[in-house]
Amino acid sequence: MGKEKRFSIVERVKIYDTDAQGVVHYAGYYRFFTDTAEIFAEKFIGNYYSTDYPVWFVVVESKASYHKPSYIGDKLRVEILPKLISDKAIRFNFIISRGRVRICDGYIIQVCISKKTWKAVTIPNEIKKKMKDW
Repeated sequence: MGKEKRFSIVERVKIYDTDAQGVVHYAGYYRFFTDTAEIFAEKFIGNYYSTDYPVWFVVVESKASYHKPSYIGDKLRVEILPKLISDKAIRFNFIISRGRVRICDGYIIQVCISKKTWKAVTIPNEIKKKMKDW
């Protein structure tokens, strides 16, 4: 992912992220992806995840590659690299690591939709500007 500007948070693996052996279940990484994207949006873009916002952003594609296991209690750094990929879509790339060990990487693509029609619409200009400024 190069030297692009990134935002990161630290997450502690909770019991509900794991399977019976205390190893993070694959779906746990998607929680980390989603939580980080939401925190990034609230901090830099605005709370567009709110149900009061005039449009919604829905995940239309996702991918995760798993490199090493992580365990209950681990502190994981979740890095996000957001990018506008069209007038209607945002891609969030992620790297999850424990110290210098890469645990998982992946992405989610969100499309902006109308709350009334559930059809893709252009991302509002204030969001596009903040994404470009990022």
